Parts: sequence; C-alpha cells; structure tokens
Amino acid sequence: MASTQTSKAMRASSRLLPMLGTVAVPAQPSTSAVPPTRTAAFFDLDKTIIAKSSTLAFSRSFYQGGLINRRAVLRSAYAQFVYLVGGADHDQMERMRAYLSSMASGWDVEQVKLIVAETLHQLIDPLIYDEAATLIEEHHLAGRDVVIVSTSGAEVVEPIGELLGADHVIATRMVVGEDGRYSGEIEYYAYAETKAEAIRELAETEGYDLARCYAYSDSVTDLPMLETVGHPSAVNPDRALRKEAVAREWPVLVFARPVRLRDRFAGVSLPHPSTLAAVAVSAGAATAGVVWFATRRRGAARQRLPRVGRATRRTSLRR
Repeated sequence: MASTQTSKAMRASSRLLPMLGTVAVPAQPSTSAVPPTRTAAFFDLDKTIIAKSSTLAFSRSFYQGGLINRRAVLRSAYAQFVYLVGGADHDQMERMRAYLSSMASGWDVEQVKLIVAETLHQLIDPLIYDEAATLIEEHHLAGRDVVIVSTSGAEVVEPIGELLGADHVIATRMVVGEDGRYSGEIEYYAYAETKAEAIRELAETEGYDLARCYAYSDSVTDLPMLETVGHPSAVNPDRALRKEAVAREWPVLVFARPVRLRDRFAGVSLPHPSTLAAVAVSAGAATAGVVWFATRRRGAARQRLPRVGRATRRTSLRR
C-alpha cells in the first residue's frame, strides 16, 4: 500500500500546497562524507507535533489579510474537519494539495511570511501537544538533533521550528516568480518517499546513523520516512498506519494534550514575532531550486558555522 501511494506521489509534479517550504533534491557525491556517528529524531508536524493542519490553521488570518475570501475560509475549515476526523489518505492529500496550490497562486510571498510571523503564537502555540514537546526535550537532552519533516512549506514550518527549537526543517517549496508571488508550481514536494530521500541526504551531510535514529508520524503516507530509521513510532495513527505499526511491532503513541508553550515554559523567553518575521523574510531570499535545510544551532558546545555545499544551503534559525 505504501509503495502504491509513494509512486502516485512521485508522479505529482506540477502544482503544490501553498505550504511554502524547504526543498530537497538528491545530494551530490561528496568526497568528505561525515562518519555516521550522530543521531536525530525526525518529527512529522501536523497531528504529530500540533493538533491541526499547520497550513489550514492560518486560513482565517489569510482571509483577514485579504489573500482569500470567506468561501475559501469555510472550505478550509471543512478540509480541516475531514483531516482531523479521518486522517488524510493519498487521494485526499492530492485533492487538498491541488486546491491549496490553486488558492495560493499569485499570493505575495512576503505578505504570507509576515502574516504567519504575526499570528504564529496565537494560532500554533496553543495547538502543540505537550507529549510532543516533552519528546523533543528528551531527544535534545540525549544529544540528538530534532528535525521537523513536513509537507507544509517553509514560510509556515520554519517559524514553527524556531518556536520549538528544532535543529533542521525539511518542507515543501513552491516556485516564486520574479514578481515575488507564488506561481502555483512546486519546486519540491515533501511527501511520502521524497521525505525519506531528504532524510537520507541530511543524514549523510550531518553524519547521522539512521539505524540509531527516531521518527514519528501519524500518517501511512509517511511509511517510507518511518522505515528509514531504526526506531519508528506511530503517533495518533490513521487506520492504515496503525495496522502497519501493529504488524511491525512499532510503538503506537497517543498525544492528546495541547498546551501553550508560554504556559509550559513560563521562565523561558520564546521568540518574538519580529524575530520570526525576520526568519521568514530571510528564508525568501534563497534562490528557488536550491536544496535548503533551515538550521538552528543549539548551545556553544555544539556551535558550528553554517556550511554551504553543492547540494544544500542552510541558514541559521537563531538570529
């Protein structure tokens, strides 16, 4: 079943979710590969870290910003409902992708980034699962990088990654025209097997031993991603993924307690919206078509300068 979904996903090539994001393509051969000694935890975003679709959560803000009409808001609300109740299989994801892609065509990229930055705390902060936040903490304490791997795009996912303290983000990227607006075409679609390919590429450049890495997702469409690591877990899984997890004896986790990070970490200073806006704007400066992992470096002990290679371009999320 996963292979059929993957092959369908790989044939979808021209239009994509207005989920604006990070691109990934096969890495170029490297003469100085990093030995695979490090580890990481890879998290899907929607219904794994947060309780809703990250992109659809911004529909009302996009309406208030004049990007969509009231009918589109209602349709997005309905899509959110279907997604939450039954999960999204391949066909539903394709319909949602086509609809959102068409809706986002012509949007001004900088306006989208500013809307996301200004409303992130209000819309996303209350949706983050406490259980997911705890897992992220535990992986960081164990010395593992945390990587968000999402079908949503960079203008949405990167500020969320900053909010959560993620080390890397892999996400979908749309083509931006010379006029600074989305063309409706995709540069890279982070979905199914392409997520797994991006993880393998990042593991090669960062020196991750995938056999010792972890991955979490709610959807059977992420089966290739889960199969890539040695420690996969199903989180709030759809029926198909639950069946696979049980058959393979993978852990099945239930996340059910959304919590505001501001309440959870009362003594911690979270990124200000202006900081998130700066992250989003700098993200838009990257050339379309370049593979781009947004990176946040933690702690002086592990601080490293961003590297620019032939196959990847990274930018620090910590300003």
